[in-house]
Amino acid sequence: MTPPATVDAGVVLAGVAAGAAPVGLEEVPELMSRVDHKYIVTADVMVRLAAELGDRFAVLRIAGRRQFRYSSTYFDTPDLLTFRQHRQERRRRFKLRTRTYVDGGGSWLELKLNGARGGTDKHRIPYDDAPAHILTGQALDFVSDTLVSRLHLTAPDPLGPVLSTDYRRVTLVDRSGTARLTCDSGLVCRSGDRRVAARRDLVLLESKSADGRAVADRVLRGLGARPVPVSKYCLAVTALRHRRANQWLPVVHHYLEPQPPGSGGDRPPPGSWW
Repeated sequence: MTPPATVDAGVVLAGVAAGAAPVGLEEVPELMSRVDHKYIVTADVMVRLAAELGDRFAVLRIAGRRQFRYSSTYFDTPDLLTFRQHRQERRRRFKLRTRTYVDGGGSWLELKLNGARGGTDKHRIPYDDAPAHILTGQALDFVSDTLVSRLHLTAPDPLGPVLSTDYRRVTLVDRSGTARLTCDSGLVCRSGDRRVAARRDLVLLESKSADGRAVADRVLRGLGARPVPVSKYCLAVTALRHRRANQWLPVVHHYLEPQPPGSGGDRPPPGSWW
């Protein structure tokens, strides 16, 4: 008997996006300071979620597109300081990345901060004039000044590229202007010649709102989904570098495709950040 074909979450999301009313980028709330909740759901749950949300949510459309490819490069110290701070659940911690909006256009250097209040603050500067895997002097000054002023932390030195991620995203926007829901599929993480991908039938959702009580969170809980406290960067480091992170292993095993034997070691190539 032939096994059933795997449902492609990206195709399902394209259908969800096609059925929603469009909004322009200028109508999407920035929410640079917010509370985030992440969920990993099947394509079937995604369809039920979209039906429950109904016309309360619209979909971001730019230049006729409703689904966009994102490419990010994450930076860390040689001993993975920011990964360790997240693993240890430090109250003051950060992540640093460049993000390229492959379809929507533009690149940014983004610094995501977690502070004592438990929320997330994102700070960014345009980064169109520099390679995505390079930190310029201006970038390092931005990181240093922001960490000192916002978290009273000294920027670690050195910082270099550790891994990259690529995925496709559909963004659903609460018409009230108080929240949005990003829906990601097709995640691929790379570090040097090592690679790991997410399961094709799963969607990574991130509910972003000012107070953490968005309607999407309520609907997801009603559908049996529960938040998972994890990031793409930490998942990728755990899987590609085989770093100890017991709290994330259930998500790694559920969300990411199994890696074939000999697909990667626990250290980057000699003399390379990657």
